Amino acid sequence: MNNTNILQCQQLTMRYDQGGLDVEVLKGVNLSIGIGERVAIMGASGSGKSTLLHLLGGLERPTGGKVVLDGVNLNEVSAGQQAKLRNKSLGFIYQSHHLLSEFTVLENVAMPLLIAGLPVKLASNRAIELLQRVGLGHRVEHKPGELSGGERQRAAIARALINKPGVVLADEPTGNLDSKTADQVYQLMLELNQELNVSFLVVTHDHELAARMGKVLHMEDGVILG
Repeated sequence: MNNTNILQCQQLTMRYDQGGLDVEVLKGVNLSIGIGERVAIMGASGSGKSTLLHLLGGLERPTGGKVVLDGVNLNEVSAGQQAKLRNKSLGFIYQSHHLLSEFTVLENVAMPLLIAGLPVKLASNRAIELLQRVGLGHRVEHKPGELSGGERQRAAIARALINKPGVVLADEPTGNLDSKTADQVYQLMLELNQELNVSFLVVTHDHELAARMGKVLHMEDGVILG
């Protein structure tokens, strides 16, 4: 495995003002994700896991510290540059698939490419290829509401990978799935990690999913314990 880091943070802190109270959610987190690496973060609800994922994905700015994605310090670029970098280098998978109900599966998966300015035909061809890879080649013209929960999550994985990102951030990706469907999603993520050398950082309560990652970190009260 190449040890070059695709994503890292240094002394990351995050504070919120909640009803006049100063709440410190992250307390100096250091983390590095290597190219092709699979990392799981576990911890109780409220330990800071989802906040960390949002900061690593550039969805919020930290109170202190820095996030470096693909060699770029997110604190030092404009919001527009951040958005372009996110679209190019990051994929996101959530507990709820976040597919757009009015669009077909093909349109949902192709959307990041269209946002990046690729021609419709090229974007569609790449989306069809990836949907076939995740076992949804027969579902391209269906709407998300016509898919099972597992199929919707596989479509979400395809969308996360369509831009060939360096790293995928996944927040409870199997949280809404039964154990059999979750197992299929685990297996798909592992295969894509190995085939495409994409890194996965997964926040999860699922011990089985965590056990299949290359490294498991534990978070408690805003710090990573290891």
